[in-house]
This record gives sequence, structure tokens and C-alpha cells, in this order.
Amino acid sequence: MTRKAVFPGSFDPITLGHFDIIERGISLFDEVIVAIGINAEKKYMFSLEERKKFIEESFKNEPKVSVITYEGLTIDLCLKMNAQFILRGLRNTADFEFEKAIAHTNRKLSKIETVFLLTASKTSYISSSIVRDVITNGGDYSVLVPESVVVTK
Repeated sequence: MTRKAVFPGSFDPITLGHFDIIERGISLFDEVIVAIGINAEKKYMFSLEERKKFIEESFKNEPKVSVITYEGLTIDLCLKMNAQFILRGLRNTADFEFEKAIAHTNRKLSKIETVFLLTASKTSYISSSIVRDVITNGGDYSVLVPESVVVTK
């Protein structure tokens, strides 16, 4: 059986932390589906198309990675995509507590397992909100994101 994992998020934008989790997920799974969630209530810095392009460009030479967009529950997407796993990265204890509650709920509602990877120490401080703040204030964000994200904003 093919081991498929869905790595959900808003990726606004993808950071080096996300990139690291995806790269490490490639060695654990036959396929990693990066799933960009659509939330009409949320205001994004980058358009859905830009976010998708950033990730596709970052992994253009990796056939095990695909990028899709979705609405609704992640477990419903997993069932639709025949994915047995949800991949998540943890930066700190706050992430763990938040993600643990979601993982328990997903497990209760389905048979889908959540696999947690600790972020690399060199990227554990990076979050998309920090990157957006650096961009908004004209700082050098190129050391926080994959090369595909380094654009004029």
C-alpha cells in the first residue's frame, strides 16, 4: 500500500520550517500532498495562486510532492485522496498542545493518524506570521523562506 500524507496549512507564505518538514516527510512517505486550506474568513498576504506557485516551484524536481487547495475538514480531504496520514510540524509546546487536540479529534472522527515531526532547531523560531511582519516592515525575509518566495511585495 502506498503511504500518503497530507501536510495541511495556509502557507502564507511557505517558510524554511515548512520546507524542512516536507523534505523530511519525503523520506517517510511515498507521497506528500501539500494541501493549502482555503478559509474565506482569513485575510492573506499572498494570493492562493501565489502560495501554490511558491510551493510547486520549491519542489518542482521532487515527484513525491504534489500541491493542492481544499476547503473543509482535512480528514475529508485525506479520505478523498486515500491518504492515511496527516503530517504536522511542531515548533514548541504551544504548537504541541494545539495540534494534539486536533489530532485526537481527527482520530476520533476517522482512522487517519497524525504524524508529528519536530522542526529543525535552525528553523524552529520561524512562523509565517513572523515572515509577514518582516515583509510588511521592509525587512530582509530571504533568510526565512525558500528562494521561490523571495519576490517584491
